[in-house]
Amino acid sequence: MIGAVIAMQSEADILLEEMQVQRSLTVSGKHVYVGKAFGRDIALCICGVGKVNAALGTQLLVSKFGVEKLLNFGVAGGLNAGTELCNVYQITAAVQFDFDLTELNGTKMGTLDEYTENYLSTNLFRADFPKKRLGTADRFNDSKADYALLTEELKADIRDMEGAAVVQAAYCAELPVYLVKAISDVAGSGSTAEQYFANKSRALQNLKAALPTFFEEL
Repeated sequence: MIGAVIAMQSEADILLEEMQVQRSLTVSGKHVYVGKAFGRDIALCICGVGKVNAALGTQLLVSKFGVEKLLNFGVAGGLNAGTELCNVYQITAAVQFDFDLTELNGTKMGTLDEYTENYLSTNLFRADFPKKRLGTADRFNDSKADYALLTEELKADIRDMEGAAVVQAAYCAELPVYLVKAISDVAGSGSTAEQYFANKSRALQNLKAALPTFFEEL
């Protein structure tokens, strides 16, 4: 069974519209839908926004539903000219850019205490979608300091609020994990919040059109 960990209802709907839902339930405050789509058995958890929610949702699918693979998709923010509005990208590796132990042990920004590298690699699809690196943190803002950290130090291409936490939880469960993001806003092109509301629907429709290709490989 494939476990889909999705932050928001609007993001989950693009898969739910294709699912034959067999069960709908609430577990530990999280809505979970179990059924089939694209010929695959799926448990979809709407986890909520943020890293803690993402980790909880991922572990719930592992512990309660016995999923064998994990997928996280949704909208995210682009950080450079290589990320175009509403385009779909698969993620090669993710880092938590608000995790900082540099003063304690001298590791790079984002390096979790149990690892030696700050970026955790993901599994990749063979499908011809461009590959990017993701930075994750519990904040949505236009901070110049965050932008500098992400682009200059961490060399990230995309930012979100869940992806790296899903990857960390997948690593703990020793399960393959795939991340796919569609760009709703690009830093340096005006208010990211205004861009998000203006572009979210189109980005999600592009992501929905790509779902059959991704699920074919899962």
